[in-house]
Amino acid sequence: MKNARLEEFRQVAYKYLGRAKDATFELTDAILLTRTVYSLADLSLSPVFRRKWPSIYEALQDSRPQRQKLMQLYIKQIPLKGRPLLAGDHTNWSRPDAVTLQERTYEHSGTSIAENKPISIGQGYSTIAWIPEKSGSWALPLRHERITSGESPIGKAVWQLKQVCKHLAVRPISVWDSEYGCAPFVLKTASIPADILVRLRSNLCLWGEPEAYTGKGRPKKHGSKFKLNESTTWSDAESVLELDDPKLQRVRVSLWKNLHFRKAAARPMLLLRVERLNAQGNLRVLKPLWLAWVGEEMPSIEEVWRLYLRRFTIDHWYRFLKQRLHWTVPKLSTPKQCERWSDLMPFMTWELWLARDIVTDNPLPWQKSLDNLTPGRVAQAMGGVFAVIGTPALPPKPRGKSPGWEAGKKRHRKNRCPIVKKTVTRPRKEASVAV
Repeated sequence: MKNARLEEFRQVAYKYLGRAKDATFELTDAILLTRTVYSLADLSLSPVFRRKWPSIYEALQDSRPQRQKLMQLYIKQIPLKGRPLLAGDHTNWSRPDAVTLQERTYEHSGTSIAENKPISIGQGYSTIAWIPEKSGSWALPLRHERITSGESPIGKAVWQLKQVCKHLAVRPISVWDSEYGCAPFVLKTASIPADILVRLRSNLCLWGEPEAYTGKGRPKKHGSKFKLNESTTWSDAESVLELDDPKLQRVRVSLWKNLHFRKAAARPMLLLRVERLNAQGNLRVLKPLWLAWVGEEMPSIEEVWRLYLRRFTIDHWYRFLKQRLHWTVPKLSTPKQCERWSDLMPFMTWELWLARDIVTDNPLPWQKSLDNLTPGRVAQAMGGVFAVIGTPALPPKPRGKSPGWEAGKKRHRKNRCPIVKKTVTRPRKEASVAV
């Protein structure tokens, strides 16, 4: 029965891969069965890839994965009970030496630091994922798409959240890092049927409710100032709760109501301050965690701050994506090829999720046995699953030998493409100075 669910999922996804779906589908199986890859052509050595190595590049050139239909297929696997928890973030695919690749931009990188600046040159990708478990390292992406040179991470995340919520039967809760804790993100998500739990930077300034209208002049939009790193500006908390957590030990959570960003007065928020305490009641970590809830009725204080901690599983997926699914290995020459290659990453992750209860743990000699298998441990045992359920891909058809490059035909070097700098330009009215 469990095999049937995975087999059905693979059959449907196979149809949504578009042209060259046979070579593309065998490529995904080869990725899951290959732990170490030095180049994209290495994947053709896998026994499940029945074609020659040029078919890999032809598949990425010709395939057209249908992202919308694949996303709907992923959403069908989400159980209907309870409210789904979504997490959004973005990462970079570093390509500093790809001088002929179009639309390279400057991207933040936590690992590549040149001249003391955590900046790399490459492409940015935005992801929105379903977080299925209260603990563990599973994050199941619903959309994983390139941020073009004309888009911003916030704008792309808003569009992805809107696309996902169109097909969800229940209003989800979405969690976001501090980069999304700003007025533009809060305003752009106002029409989306989803609740927002976002982290705030500790140097932000919020504003309270304005005083009652006195009848003179324009009504005020803002009340007293609430600066997160200045306790003298804080009002009294609506409620304070202390509790014991199995991992974090003593935790104190404070709640304030009806605060807003200065440029988003129409979107009130609930503010949470999470502090870790020692046995004497003093702070164990000097910098607290600030969270904002935007949307409908918030879950209980005991539950809501723990929802944000589950956001970090998307960081585990990014690491798994780059280290085990070989996402950043190929040196593809066009943005479209990069996008088609990236479209395969969510599909393979969902395959592993559906196979987690089927596979038998097959640890390496230096690994310990696990009860709750991680994505990497499931991938280690996928060979036995593929041997049982088979593949929907058709075997290759011999087409003879290619004539190759025509004799005497000139070869032209590719044009070098400049790095695109994303800049924010102000309208002329704001930039001009009144005299």
